[in-house]
Amino acid sequence: MRRRRSRERRYSPLTRRILLLNIVPVALLTLGAVYLSAYEDELLDAELASLLVQGEMVAAGIGEVAVVGGEATINRLDADAARQLLTRLVRPSGVRARLFSETGELLADSDILIEVGRIHTVPLPPPEAPATAAAPMTDRIGDWIARQLSRADRFPEYVERPTPSVRDYPEALSALRGFNASAVRIASDGRLMLSAAVPVQRYKQVLGSLILTRDNRAIAASLRQVRFDMLIIAAAALGITVLLSLYLAGTITHPIVRLARAADEVRLARESRPEIPDLGKRGDEIGDLNDALRSMTDALWQRINTIESFAADVAHELKNPLTSLRSALETAARPGLDAERREKLMAIVMNDINRLNRLISDISDASRLDAELMRGEVKPVDLRGLLADMSEHYTAAAAQKAGVEVEFRVAANPPFAAHGHDGRYGQVFRNVIDNALSFSPPHSRIVVELGRERRGGPFVVTIDDEGSGIPEENLESIFERFYSERPSEHFGQHSGLGLSICRQIMETYGGSISATNRRAPDGRVLGARFTIRVPAARARK
Repeated sequence: MRRRRSRERRYSPLTRRILLLNIVPVALLTLGAVYLSAYEDELLDAELASLLVQGEMVAAGIGEVAVVGGEATINRLDADAARQLLTRLVRPSGVRARLFSETGELLADSDILIEVGRIHTVPLPPPEAPATAAAPMTDRIGDWIARQLSRADRFPEYVERPTPSVRDYPEALSALRGFNASAVRIASDGRLMLSAAVPVQRYKQVLGSLILTRDNRAIAASLRQVRFDMLIIAAAALGITVLLSLYLAGTITHPIVRLARAADEVRLARESRPEIPDLGKRGDEIGDLNDALRSMTDALWQRINTIESFAADVAHELKNPLTSLRSALETAARPGLDAERREKLMAIVMNDINRLNRLISDISDASRLDAELMRGEVKPVDLRGLLADMSEHYTAAAAQKAGVEVEFRVAANPPFAAHGHDGRYGQVFRNVIDNALSFSPPHSRIVVELGRERRGGPFVVTIDDEGSGIPEENLESIFERFYSERPSEHFGQHSGLGLSICRQIMETYGGSISATNRRAPDGRVLGARFTIRVPAARARK
């Protein structure tokens, strides 16, 4: 199903999310590049300040040159001189200048050319006549964007009157009162008209008002260029972001898809054993995930093989007593069988039943062992106390077996705190001591000794018996499931799972168990020795 869903997806959802998250900041940057109202306000303020400075310079020139009168007489503006001076000072800068008298009348306008004795006007071309070539497409697009984003409604309308007076311009009235003033208005074609008014003074006497006007075409061109440059940067950043996002998404999604498909193959496998791809060399979290999946898969296959082997061993072990039981019952059911023979056969039946019961109980314990070990609480265990109590118990129990003695020795210094679970460790020691009792001859001794390898190392528990020892070739196989090689008097009393369970418990808690033979100097076997290494509990800080 996962492979089918992957084929149906044209684009990876994870790739789309990565692209979206990485594109959003670039998109916000693009919107910020387009919407530059704060920058536009700064340009407008700078332009108005420039107009005020220019107006103050022109007004100072008019006040020095185009004024009639003296310090002790009444001063007034010389209109003719003011017009010619205004034209020469203002026209090269492209600013429109208008001079109003102290009574509010228009004395001069830089859009009107002045010659001696004559006034010439220059009419503007008709609206339908193209004065210049068509603007480039990029400029038209930039102007359209600027108009869409402009906050022009906050400015008053600019009206060009045929006979303007100072009352049409509030900033000019402020200049007549001796204060500099400025204003921004919007024309009918969408342009912003910037005005700055300054007083024309002579000996602190305000003689007129000079107002300079300029449109915002230079500012619009500057904004258009800034927007264009920032859009280019944003487009480049967007392209790089998309490419890097696709690369990043590929490094994440492709391995995950490979792992998902491999997991499906493992799940659907019947005969073969599919392998998880090896991505551990990546050195990142996906590599860690890959290593974990490979380890998990290996563990699962090992567990499956163990279960299959265990099931086969269980079937084999159950089949033997069942076969014996069936044979005994069939023989006992024959007519004419003497009572003594029937009694022996019934004893065999009871032994086989007890053997099956013990075998089934041990199999049940072994099958539940993994889950119980995982759920069991791990805590410090008083190893000396546990072994001492167990040795005391076996001393009384072993006395019933022809005087077998169980001796406990301590060859280590306290503390004796071990890491694990006292119940499980008790199960290990009981199994090993029971095994030693099975092979101990009458009037022999079993020695349980508690020692330690080194300071801070694991505890070492050795259990020695004086039996016949273990064949060298079986020192490892005795820990396999259902291995059982015992004296004839103990036949059927052990399932062969005890030592296998002991090893499983010790390996779970980080310990170990092994078997060797004790030998005399002449090489003679003195008995078997089981060595159990128990991890020590960490000291509390």
